[in-house]
Amino acid sequence: MKLTFVLVHGSMHDGSCWDGVIAELKRLGHSAYAPTMAGHGEDAGNFFTQADCVDSVVDYILARDLNDFVLAGHSFAGIVIPNVAERVAARVNRVVFQNAMVLEDGQCIYDVITPAHRQMFDAMLKKEGDRANWMLPFEVFREAFINDADLKTAQEVYARLKPVCVYSQNEKINMQGFQRLNVPRSYINFTDDVVLPHGEYAWYPRMAARLGLCRVVQKPGSHEVCYTNPKLLAEALIEAGRP
Repeated sequence: MKLTFVLVHGSMHDGSCWDGVIAELKRLGHSAYAPTMAGHGEDAGNFFTQADCVDSVVDYILARDLNDFVLAGHSFAGIVIPNVAERVAARVNRVVFQNAMVLEDGQCIYDVITPAHRQMFDAMLKKEGDRANWMLPFEVFREAFINDADLKTAQEVYARLKPVCVYSQNEKINMQGFQRLNVPRSYINFTDDVVLPHGEYAWYPRMAARLGLCRVVQKPGSHEVCYTNPKLLAEALIEAGRP
């Protein structure tokens, strides 16, 4: 069965991070689209809210009149795709979270990250305020985000990232509409992803459990598997997105 995907990127990325995955999906007979959210890509460095991100993805979907698709989001996009699904519910067949944030109603990303991550954001907010931009240090990206890549690949991917507004980490999110939405859900967990380290703060099962009944797909790979193994990510998306 042919599937259509709308793929939503994480923080500091843009829609081009899915290029390799889209090529693999097309090779396997599927189609995919990858919008760039507000405040990212060419707009990186500009102040944005979660609502701006939602609006930009919804506008992209409506402009192309996309229907009967699987809506998938990675990392930060976990706080965006629930409200996108709510806005275009009649068009969405399934919502897939790939090592993505799943928040409770009224939470923000800051509420679910590790104490060390909170200290980093506290220092930034104190120094520059909530309109400051932030960017991961390379050494953190290398060891926690793309730990399955060689140094050259890590450097090349890091050069593509762009700073984003720190406000996005501290904004409270309304999840009530999505919680009421009767749409199938899936959670993809790449088991070598230590952005949220294994244990109390791990992606899985903590985030997946918040979705209620959902399909779980687990594969080996890092947070940046869209770059390091796009073929495997495409296969995981198909497994997670099938009816």
